[in-house]
Amino acid sequence: MGMTMTQKILAAHAGLDEVKAGQLIMADLDFVLGNDITSPVAINEFHKAGFTDVFDKDKVTMVMDHFAPNKDIKAATQCKQCRDFCGEHGVTHFYDVGEMGIEHALLPEKGLVGPGDCIIGADSHTCTYGALGAFSTGVGSTDMCAGMARGKAWFRVPSAIKFNITGKLPKYSSAKDVILHIIGKIGVDGALYRSMEFSGEGLKNLTMEDRLCMANMAIEAGAKNGIFAVDEVTLEYVKGRFKREYKVFEADADAEYDEVYDIDLSQIKPTVAFPHLPENAKTFDEIGEVKIDQSVIGSCTNGRIEDLRAAAEILKGKHIAKGVRCIVIPATQAVYMQAMEEGLLKIFIEAGCAVSTPTCGPCLGGYMGILAKGERSIATTNRNFVGRMGHPESEVYLASPYVAAASAVTGRISQPSEVM
Repeated sequence: MGMTMTQKILAAHAGLDEVKAGQLIMADLDFVLGNDITSPVAINEFHKAGFTDVFDKDKVTMVMDHFAPNKDIKAATQCKQCRDFCGEHGVTHFYDVGEMGIEHALLPEKGLVGPGDCIIGADSHTCTYGALGAFSTGVGSTDMCAGMARGKAWFRVPSAIKFNITGKLPKYSSAKDVILHIIGKIGVDGALYRSMEFSGEGLKNLTMEDRLCMANMAIEAGAKNGIFAVDEVTLEYVKGRFKREYKVFEADADAEYDEVYDIDLSQIKPTVAFPHLPENAKTFDEIGEVKIDQSVIGSCTNGRIEDLRAAAEILKGKHIAKGVRCIVIPATQAVYMQAMEEGLLKIFIEAGCAVSTPTCGPCLGGYMGILAKGERSIATTNRNFVGRMGHPESEVYLASPYVAAASAVTGRISQPSEVM
């Protein structure tokens, strides 16, 4: 029996000719990631275990993005611990205020992760890098510690679900709608500890930003990882950006999949995930009057330049509704700069939005957009669990930048066609 993309990558990194679903392996790592919340725990374990150095100073990164710029003394202390550790061990890729971005947007942009890589990160949305044809998965801080020190990690080889992508997205439908549609279809545990593998002729109609968005939310279906077949779009993205040698892994024709789903992009409609799970996906023929207090446009899911352009297309020449707060967060400094050069920031500010430096802040209920009791936010983020963005009696609705921007204008959850 043949192997899937994920199985081939894991076999290669374990030094094996083949692996099977359920097999326990130890694999070499190409990159290890931590942020300002998870890295301090890993650093403490690193010292406790008596490790003296990282396995490769060019293959470990810490990104200060969750509570940075520091929101309080505890956040400042955590960032200082990361800063001191990376300085002591000569870690090349340490990103702090002014240089950092939201980690899962920053690493692909910087060319630090690429096709065929085996990557772990102490953040659940590390699965984002599967957009580039890598095996990439989130782990706990103790696994991050071992990865930093030894450059290896244990894995149970996952089985896989195949998504055959066809067609092209209609106007005002986006990759966010695609992944919400999929999660709504299979559920938040529909891919539990399995690989979500995306291929098909429709991939050519999905940009790298689209793929990063979709791979990012594989974890919201319970997946071990999400991964896209490498094609011309992938190779064009990594060209001149990714400096290490890479290898493209293709699934065998006889690879075994637990299930196969056909996804026709042309049938995807603007979609909103209602509280309190990403699987509560509804299209606008199922949505009534839902007033909002806040709109958040950003995050590691939808803070890239394409996302900001989509939001600006809706907001240009308009103003957000009275009583609504709209917060726009470019995912990286480069995105921020490009948005400024394209005049997008002017559009946002004239529309009454607040534009923030890159941060994860509101997505995890950290800061820069916390909800009070009874408040509702529509957000381009990836989770809408109870209390995710603030008070446990607040509500978060997940949507695309198009829908989040349109909703900010009307003051209620709205599709783009209502304001254009």
